[in-house]
Amino acid sequence: MTRAQQTISIALLLTSLYLAVFTHLIPVPEKIQTEIVPVIPFWALISFGAYLLFKLGWGVFTFNDVPEAHKELMQQISQARVELQAMGVDVGQD
Repeated sequence: MTRAQQTISIALLLTSLYLAVFTHLIPVPEKIQTEIVPVIPFWALISFGAYLLFKLGWGVFTFNDVPEAHKELMQQISQARVELQAMGVDVGQD
């Protein structure tokens, strides 16, 4: 099972479970049914957004320079310029 299939399966399972509780197919106490169940989608959306913001912030926080990658990229750019000039393409030098 691919990761996409697994994610879709879990999302469908949670959605059907929520709808079963929301439509009273699964009995829950009345206070939970009237006060908690209707706001679960909003809570899930806000939690997901907070998670994504955390992941973005953590990625920025732990981002580090990679001098080797920069050096390799500059070599590839130089090689591409040489190959393009050999084919007669005018490549401006920076």
